[in-house]
Amino acid sequence: MNERRTINRKYLAVYSRVFDRISGRVLGYLSDLSRKGAMIISDNPLPVGNNVGLRFDLPDPPLFSADHLDIDSTVAWSSRDIDPSFYNVGFEFNSVDELQSRILEEMMEAYEFNRANPDNPILSSKG
Repeated sequence: MNERRTINRKYLAVYSRVFDRISGRVLGYLSDLSRKGAMIISDNPLPVGNNVGLRFDLPDPPLFSADHLDIDSTVAWSSRDIDPSFYNVGFEFNSVDELQSRILEEMMEAYEFNRANPDNPILSSKG
């Protein structure tokens, strides 16, 4: 299996809360984002294959086309963080419409910070 990403992700300097859209429960904090998926840091693992309606809080609404982003996703992977009291959870977006795509691009641009080597995979190469 090829574990290298095909899309470079942008790392976020500001962590947005990520909610389960149905229950309203905070799932974790956004730490990695691409047009096709996201990674959160969570207190709990999530079952791989679960469909989850995500809601991202956008911390500074005037920067974006909306004050939040709702997007349907599937849990692609879940593993312990380098800090064993947390989990990294990777989501694959099921489909992205034009407005969602625009907001994702705005988020990636607004919160990107320079990395020494943008092609290096994140802590877990599963996502």
